[in-house]
Amino acid sequence: MSIIEQAARRLEELSRAGVSVPWTAAGLSGPGLQKHAEIISSEKQQKVSLPLAGGTASSMPGVDGVETIPLHATREHEAVTLDLEHLMQGGHLVPTESRSALAEEFRHIKRPLLRNARGMAQHERKSLIMVTSALPGEGKTFCAINLAMSMALEMDTSVLLVDADVVRPDVNKRLGLAPRKGFLDVLTEGKLDLDDVMLRTNVPKLSILPAGTYNNRTTELLASDAMNVLLGELTTRYRDTIVVFDAPPLLVTSEAKVLATRVGQVVLVVEASRTPLGAIERAFSALEQCSCVMSVLNKGKDPVRSYGYGDYYG
Repeated sequence: MSIIEQAARRLEELSRAGVSVPWTAAGLSGPGLQKHAEIISSEKQQKVSLPLAGGTASSMPGVDGVETIPLHATREHEAVTLDLEHLMQGGHLVPTESRSALAEEFRHIKRPLLRNARGMAQHERKSLIMVTSALPGEGKTFCAINLAMSMALEMDTSVLLVDADVVRPDVNKRLGLAPRKGFLDVLTEGKLDLDDVMLRTNVPKLSILPAGTYNNRTTELLASDAMNVLLGELTTRYRDTIVVFDAPPLLVTSEAKVLATRVGQVVLVVEASRTPLGAIERAFSALEQCSCVMSVLNKGKDPVRSYGYGDYYG
């Protein structure tokens, strides 16, 4: 029992004993004071400890005095429920199938990405990972969702999956979620905060950031100062978080090339036996200015082999 609650009980006892209590007229004795105490206690608790999936977490000072907040330790995020059974039937990775062949494949894929992110210098953005492909239909969204799911299984990592394919957004549809405001709206509406559009899911440590409202100046928005501020917030305020961007294909849009210059790592998805060699070469050429580019061979005939994953450093 808190000190305030003890005081409230003592005031009730004095009142029943006929002792005059000056605060009674102001409605601060008895149940009134106890209710007031509960409100104070609740407000104090919100400042000290914030709810976290699977427990509680406190906000901590970050680098250069910037407050570091665990991504899932905020009350403001809207909660959505993913149909994990439907996702699994569609061939996606889900937490309940963590020992499947698909789960093992993405363990191999995520490990170097996580190693780079955790060892990043202060000025780097290795925790920001863009998943793209040379051409449409190679499976980049499939890989982005599964990579985010796999990373969410980590013990010490939160994950934010961003639908950055602002030309043809598909993450929400794949996950069975209705269209809603997202990161494009944060870039265009000055008063809108990331917390206003992030979606907390029923997968522990996995959140979703929808693409948001379509804008015909998406390339310019991704190249804007507002985008730089947004990415800076993700790398400083949410330092425990890996951000996975499902980006447009490189060779058919300009948005992916702009975003690639602003993230720390790029994963290029290549469809086995389909993507022309010339398209792959042009895609890698478009990423020459990126410090870390990795490739994933998708839709291979032998799913248990791991040699379909390689590194390329521009």
